[in-house]
Amino acid sequence: MVSFFHRKKRAKESQTRSGGPEKKKEQLLEVSLAANVDHIRQKTGHSQDIVIRMLKLGSRGEMRAAVVYVKGMVDSQTIYDFILESMMTNPSLHDKLTPEEAVQLLTEEAISIGGLQRQQRWEEVFTSVMAGNALILVDGIAEALAASTQGGERRTIQESTTNVAVRGSKEAFTESNETNIAMIRRIINDENLWTESMKIGRVTKTDVSIMYLKGIAKEEIVEEVRSRLKRIDIDAILESGYIEQLIEDKTLTTFPTVFHTERPDAVAGNLLEGRVAIFVNGTPFVLVVPALFIQFFQSVEDYYARFDIATAIRFLRIFIFFISLIGPAVYIAATTFHQEMIPTELAIIVAAQRESVPFPAFVEAIIMEVTFEILREAGIRMPKAIGSTVSIVGALVIGQAAVQAGIVSPAMVIVVSITAIASFATPSYAVAISARLIRFLFMFSAATFGFYGMILAFIMLILHLCSLRSFGVPYMSPMAPLIPAEVGDTIFRKPLWAFKRRPNQLVSNNQVRQADDQKPHPPVKDQKGGGRDA
Repeated sequence: MVSFFHRKKRAKESQTRSGGPEKKKEQLLEVSLAANVDHIRQKTGHSQDIVIRMLKLGSRGEMRAAVVYVKGMVDSQTIYDFILESMMTNPSLHDKLTPEEAVQLLTEEAISIGGLQRQQRWEEVFTSVMAGNALILVDGIAEALAASTQGGERRTIQESTTNVAVRGSKEAFTESNETNIAMIRRIINDENLWTESMKIGRVTKTDVSIMYLKGIAKEEIVEEVRSRLKRIDIDAILESGYIEQLIEDKTLTTFPTVFHTERPDAVAGNLLEGRVAIFVNGTPFVLVVPALFIQFFQSVEDYYARFDIATAIRFLRIFIFFISLIGPAVYIAATTFHQEMIPTELAIIVAAQRESVPFPAFVEAIIMEVTFEILREAGIRMPKAIGSTVSIVGALVIGQAAVQAGIVSPAMVIVVSITAIASFATPSYAVAISARLIRFLFMFSAATFGFYGMILAFIMLILHLCSLRSFGVPYMSPMAPLIPAEVGDTIFRKPLWAFKRRPNQLVSNNQVRQADDQKPHPPVKDQKGGGRDA
């Protein structure tokens, strides 16, 4: 037994000296074209979508080469017109050239495609070809040329389906990072709009890009975003939700601390306020950090409408959120502990309705809430053509049948229905889900201690929200801590001409957004009744 532990210790020490068991030796390309092509076929399992086109360089054809690409991920016409034809018909490629000279000639003259890179390591080669690039291998040189030929079928730019707005742009992000970044650049035509790209995921090698306005976004926040992304070591990134869960400040919360949207104008507006956008290839949802609680109740069209209309709508959204949060809990507390707070006529009607119901109000509410959650989930998961029909008809039939069977009272059906509609009216789906979960906590508190329990639960909720941070920024700011200069863009929305400065917590130095005198000045009438400018 002792000798076994000694052997294990010596093996561990030898691994430490040699760099560890997981340290791989760098594999370089071979000089032989046949060996390189054979290695590609073996590593890809002779997959049918890996195209290897063997050819001879120049019009005489004395030098052998190969073009490797993945079918469906490249622009085939580009490969035919700018790679294959140039390599096979260029008279400058002849047998007197060395392989190094041939590669140099291909790079400088023969191939007219941007983004040519010379690669020597197999890891770089496979990463390039799987990303949609075409590889050019020449016999006699241990290098490969990677040409930018990404293409294939992609979804076109369409209207947003989740962040719907009456007024504003109808464009939404797609699954392509290049297209999404270009859409932002069309809105913000400034050289200070910087992007940084990296690959995350040992298997998927997903393209992830961050975008920010240099000189506006705080460098501390940008560096924090950069460091959190670089710390991620995972096998796959399939959607931006993976990134969101791996970079958020606190995981033990139902509230989102990372904002996501599929609207380019919303991302552009947040970038102008000093935030950082994170693009993940393969998803139309872009992440924006830092995120504030009040941000999830705002819409892009709030800034396209008059300030009084936008303020009224924001008040309505906050009221809707509270209904979706405490609607059933108020009914439970009032009917169980505080009947004196209900008007006498209404109390008599509610008592008459609940006379035949065998369950207390809490159990009655739980039954209806769980039923509505099942119907809601069924409506989402079922095919689009029948999903809405099933949810609406199911709610009407089940609600009516439950009332007639005496399982629930009509008042409870009305309360739960209003609560469900209110949860749909919340602008952010992530916050709506949080309200749906916390609603059960308020229902339990109301069934236990009445309104006193609800007040206690509400205090705990406020304390929890005040403890959250998003990339170092307090989640409830600018209300907690109170920043009077920034309260004008929270529940209220001050006039557009009053947005003189950017949020102090997000911006480094460039805080001024507009000139001082931007308030509209109507023409002043002269004594004769004519009009003249003020």
